[in-house]
Amino acid sequence: MKLEIEDTQPLADRIRPTSLDDFVGQGHIRNRIEAFSKSKRMPSLLLFGPPGCGKSTLALLLAKLTGKKYLRVSAPEAGLTALRKKLPGQDILILDELHRFSKAQQDFFLPILETGEIILLATTTENPSFSVTRQLLSRLHVLRLRQLSREELVNVSTRGAEELGVDLEEESHKMLAAMAGGDARTLLNLLEYTSELPKEKRCPECLRDSLPEIVVRGDRDGDSHYELVSALIKSIRGSDPDAALYYLACLIESGEDPRFITRRLIISSSEDIGLGDPHALSHAMACHQAVETIGMPEGFIPMSQLTVYLALAPKSNSTYAAYHTAQKEVRENGPKPVPLHLRNATSSLQREWGYGRGYLYPHNFPKSWADQDYLPSELAGRKFYHPKDQGEEPKLLAWLKQFRRSR
Repeated sequence: MKLEIEDTQPLADRIRPTSLDDFVGQGHIRNRIEAFSKSKRMPSLLLFGPPGCGKSTLALLLAKLTGKKYLRVSAPEAGLTALRKKLPGQDILILDELHRFSKAQQDFFLPILETGEIILLATTTENPSFSVTRQLLSRLHVLRLRQLSREELVNVSTRGAEELGVDLEEESHKMLAAMAGGDARTLLNLLEYTSELPKEKRCPECLRDSLPEIVVRGDRDGDSHYELVSALIKSIRGSDPDAALYYLACLIESGEDPRFITRRLIISSSEDIGLGDPHALSHAMACHQAVETIGMPEGFIPMSQLTVYLALAPKSNSTYAAYHTAQKEVRENGPKPVPLHLRNATSSLQREWGYGRGYLYPHNFPKSWADQDYLPSELAGRKFYHPKDQGEEPKLLAWLKQFRRSR
């Protein structure tokens, strides 16, 4: 028996909005969308946002509202040679996943956008600041779309259920929305799966056991990749072990490379904990080695241990800040000559020039401390390092303070 198109067409396509009034979400840019849709000439746009938030749907709606001929292609499937052949006679090009084109390939669009030969409506899940060339970006209006809220997803789920002729409890819609993680496409896939279940198994309690396990989407090259690791590090810096563990779990469950995570933890152990707990760096290095040795999935064990340790550790960014202060001095004023008494005299001529003359070898003095200057004379007395009064740092500094008081 020949299947009707409705039987094979994905639900997401079957209920795709046909007007802006039916488009769900993105209230923060509605005014701009309305303005673009009513303009005499649609500007070229870049729709940037996470999967399943409506980028392609919005591009299609805007193209149809112009009444002009349009072509829709996906960058991974469209070579430039084939694209050149398809463009003549088209007014609008809808290009999904622009970031899949290399920077050199993106240059193809510069002259045709400059002359107004075509209007480009492109979509991307990656931060355009890094994935799109500066020249092309300057020719596009960027609209940043957000992932859909739970309420908006329930709206989509209700509409999908009506299309399928399926009765679902409100709590079941809410459960599907929670599982979708802001992605309408994932939601509708779950809804289609639910519609195939016997009616008695569509209640919230039964759905928990009946629905397939959802694999958390990992966008390693997109914004979520950096947002999650940023949240992890900031939670550690803020001494919140619960939040840090949550973001660690988000990264691991999304399939993030564990070596990327441990490298970030190593940086945090030195940048954020530093001399507040000098042992933190050793623990971080040990965690990195442990994860390399045992692999995944058990690698989460040392990573979670280290994450909690770093979150609970006394915090000090004094060495991190000290370096940047010294760096600023060098960049603004250039490196000053090293004092003669600190230079190594490796030749007789250098000895004649005074290299090494007057240098006091600290180990020849009580407590291995010699009263001499080490900074260039122009910077004498300059302080780059300003210690924090917490953790191990005061103990480490106490040894030095006894000599500084005597100077």
